Amino acid sequence: MADLIVQSAVKEQLEGINVSSDFYDALDEVVADQLDDAARRAEENDRKTVQPRDL
Repeated sequence: MADLIVQSAVKEQLEGINVSSDFYDALDEVVADQLDDAARRAEENDRKTVQPRDL
């Protein structure tokens, strides 16, 4: 699986909060699922472009 998130950006966003190493893998899976769902919605609407409304 490709890394879809940037760990340093997550740490920066969650400033002052500790982040476990396995959190990044779980977050990456959630993002991958969201992207798959968005692509499916775009295809169902006969589009090749994913748009915000697909989220």
